Amino acid sequence: MSEPYDNGSFWFASLDELTPPEPPEELPPQVDVAIIGAGFTGLWTAYYLNKAKPDLNVAVFEANSVGFGASGRNGGWCMGWAMGIDEMIQKPKTIEKGMAVARAMEETVDEIGRVCQGENIDCHFAKGGTLTVATRPFEVERMQAKVAERHKAGFSEEDFVWLDEAESKRRLNMTPNFGAVYTPHCASIHPARLVRGLGNVVRKKGVKIFEQTAVTSYGHGKIDTVRGQVSAPVVLRATEGYTESIKGHEREMLPVYSMMVATEPLPNSVWNEIGLRNRETFGDNRRTTIYGQRTLDNRFAFGGRGGYYFGSERKAVIPPDDPSLDFVEQTLRDLFPILAGYRVTDRWGGLMGAPRHWRPSVVFDKQTGTGSAGGYTGEGVGASNLAARILVDLVLENQTPITELAWVNDVARRWEPEPIRWIGTKAIRWLGEHADRVEVRSGKPSKVWGGLFDRFFG
Repeated sequence: MSEPYDNGSFWFASLDELTPPEPPEELPPQVDVAIIGAGFTGLWTAYYLNKAKPDLNVAVFEANSVGFGASGRNGGWCMGWAMGIDEMIQKPKTIEKGMAVARAMEETVDEIGRVCQGENIDCHFAKGGTLTVATRPFEVERMQAKVAERHKAGFSEEDFVWLDEAESKRRLNMTPNFGAVYTPHCASIHPARLVRGLGNVVRKKGVKIFEQTAVTSYGHGKIDTVRGQVSAPVVLRATEGYTESIKGHEREMLPVYSMMVATEPLPNSVWNEIGLRNRETFGDNRRTTIYGQRTLDNRFAFGGRGGYYFGSERKAVIPPDDPSLDFVEQTLRDLFPILAGYRVTDRWGGLMGAPRHWRPSVVFDKQTGTGSAGGYTGEGVGASNLAARILVDLVLENQTPITELAWVNDVARRWEPEPIRWIGTKAIRWLGEHADRVEVRSGKPSKVWGGLFDRFFG
């Protein structure tokens, strides 16, 4: 039986040591800044606050243990991109705003690499870029047009480039593969080593992390936890998919699940056939998202979107025999037949947070001293760092280029009540999966099911 602080992922299982949460200390009556959540957003916020003002009394309050949630179980993509950018650069009025966010995200990948090197966080950081593969012939023209559109917006071939079928297969021998879009602005990481390492760094700098101390509510000047109340003139929420667990924040984030598998270490002969020599990450254009990477110890770590549970149910751990994991494993084996005979050793899942408008936001109210950052929809490894730096600048009243980004005060409306949101998420998933199957079978765009998916989901 696993420990209650083990999130069930390969990432946690492969840590040098999975230390239990520190014994709960007596809560302080007051701190200068209270941060809710010890994942990437909360810890990056603590890191940059401490760096800017080491004398600030910063404390992080975590319901379980450092990195227990999405930060310790995700696909390990540190992306130089984020949801919402495509939408902005497609519209003349918002191209400039979209480019500003994109450039800030590209810089964020390097910023994370610099911090890891400077703070000696060994998270297996490898900036190999990412490949988006065309798995259906008709996608080639569309994807080439997308590259041209991005170049017109202000990107260059150093940002996005089309790889023909031969070059794409040389980089990643996936079946099928008709070509790919490549961008260098992505790094492959070991997410648990990053989040746990970041937790150790901020602790050494004097930031207190109170694990097993769930926050139940907060307001102007205080937080309420399962272990008592703490006063704080500044309260910052970094709870992502767990936001609904806090009173007054119901329906702000939709907890959507992603499922992952990892193989046993594969021999060099297999990797010579597959590729990913620079530890590139990869995905394709299917509506039911997939994502993969080659780990430092030569495993395949591969994932796909799961689903939503009625009433925004949040499962602490996804059991390895969950049927959704069968689909993810089979998808991996279908794309890479060479894996026949090799074992999948780890299967896990976790939840991410999706706001109603499907893009990140950063908010801080100077009058109440409360703020938040999140809404990464599964793309938070890099975005959480940028969001945290924005949040710190807002708290410290620093006017900087990143405080002018479109994420600031971009608050989404709440999700619909049940059963509307459950029916909606089920319908969207069904349409996406059905359209994908039709296109794979026919080799042609799904006008009916794909059209309905695009209409309802964008």
